[in-house]
Amino acid sequence: MNLLYLLPFFKKNRGDKNMIIIAGLGNPGKEYDKTKHNVGFWVIDQLAKQYNIDVTKFKHKALIGDGTILGKKVLLVKPQTYMNLSGESIREILKFYKIPLEQFYVIYDDTSLPLSTVRIREKGSAGGHNGIKNIISHLGTEDFVRIKVGIGEKPNGWDLADYVLAKFSKDDEPLILSGVDKACHAIEIILTENIKEAMNQTNQKLKKENKKAKPSHQNEVIS
Repeated sequence: MNLLYLLPFFKKNRGDKNMIIIAGLGNPGKEYDKTKHNVGFWVIDQLAKQYNIDVTKFKHKALIGDGTILGKKVLLVKPQTYMNLSGESIREILKFYKIPLEQFYVIYDDTSLPLSTVRIREKGSAGGHNGIKNIISHLGTEDFVRIKVGIGEKPNGWDLADYVLAKFSKDDEPLILSGVDKACHAIEIILTENIKEAMNQTNQKLKKENKKAKPSHQNEVIS
């Protein structure tokens, strides 16, 4: 059951039916700026730059900015609560704007996906990602769209927390920037077509890339 719909502030047919909330997850602060765990922020920044949306207003424990992407009204969100508490900000925003879950998308990093690949899911478990785990806890449901950007599996001998909080190597930078572009394109397909079409186009490419190697399951991260 979607527990969020039982809350008095969150009823269907309320709020702005035309607003889409797109949140990218990450950690605030310059020390985390270019780390693997901040890929969600990178995607939001790229969308903001491409569509001239100012994401600098601090509200609901997040940096937010409203604008238009391909004719659709959007609110871009970068929670500033640190990754583990992302749900605090997301819940406040959904409550304030009275946005149904079908109009909420979240973007984040995934170590179970090869570097630069993108996968879209309509719902599912946290898969060990603490940011998603906290959002699920605050919303009381797993039923929201997520766009996952692969950052590659951690090398042997690395602690997972150290890996996701490390910066990309110079060799990997072009690949992750390609992944950011793919995630932006996936968002554009969702907005102009629908989630099913975006999944068909994005996930089919991932299936072809994964024929040679099956990715490992993502473990819990600490951030």
